[in-house]
Amino acid sequence: MQYRNKTEITEFFLHGFPPLLELQIIFFLLFLLIYVLTISENIIIVITIQLHPKLQKPMYFFLSNLAFLEICYVSVTIPNLLVNVLTERKSISFTGCMTQLFFFISLMCTECVLLAVMAFDRYVAVCHPLHYVRIMSHDLCVKLSLSSWVSGFTITIIKVYFISKLSFCGPNIINHFFCDISPVLNLACIDMSLAELVDFILALVILLIPLLVTAISYICIIYTILKISSNDGRRKAFSTCASHLTVVTIFFSTTLFIYARPKKAKSVDANKLISLLYAVFTPMINPFIYCLRNKEIWGTLTKYFCHKENLPELFSVCTSK
Repeated sequence: MQYRNKTEITEFFLHGFPPLLELQIIFFLLFLLIYVLTISENIIIVITIQLHPKLQKPMYFFLSNLAFLEICYVSVTIPNLLVNVLTERKSISFTGCMTQLFFFISLMCTECVLLAVMAFDRYVAVCHPLHYVRIMSHDLCVKLSLSSWVSGFTITIIKVYFISKLSFCGPNIINHFFCDISPVLNLACIDMSLAELVDFILALVILLIPLLVTAISYICIIYTILKISSNDGRRKAFSTCASHLTVVTIFFSTTLFIYARPKKAKSVDANKLISLLYAVFTPMINPFIYCLRNKEIWGTLTKYFCHKENLPELFSVCTSK
């Protein structure tokens, strides 16, 4: 193959978003607001679940894990993005790029497995309610949670090892707002077929196995719900899964589009927009999706902050103060 500029590079330049000053200011304020909101709402969820005894249930244990993961998730990309939005030299060192790539992909892989674990939890709750407490013991919940984190980080170590061994000779401009796999692979100037194959196989493993577990869980859940005779019973059973199903649909549809493709993807603007969805906006809206439909969390939050039991009373109390 023909090599490009063969001077070994030590830093990358992130292309990011349009350089117009007016847009840069708007992007900065928007991403800052998203970051503060995401961190705040997820911290509130973690603290609320950990401090209140009635929320010490497997579902909320996994939800607090997800909330903590989302805090880490946005902290890997948005702070660097905020700096680059307002600076002319949007650079990141090679080591910094590999570090960002490692933690971002690790957290994404962890979320894949964690969402499958949460689907299994909903399966047990709906399909085996009488045995739920016995099956979903605290020890099992801890083991399932740890397996999510360990598997996510272990798979990413292998991915990033093969990517970091490639030679990058320039041009060193990444057409993205953070260091992601495909934009970085596009800059390699040696044969990347092995790294690309390893990345593709591991992406299929970490995406499709959790997706299969999730799909089987929901097939069983839907089958069980359809056998419930009363409409209220079916509605109540489905309401316990609707939030999780919404999050799963958003997350897997975007990540499969970006990562589960056999050819290296071109870093086009469409990919950046999809990356914005799962890397920036999804962590912000996940707490709303879970909490807006969860009466226990809403009840705990309103009681804790405004000493009331429901949302209408919360509104009347807070507006009168």
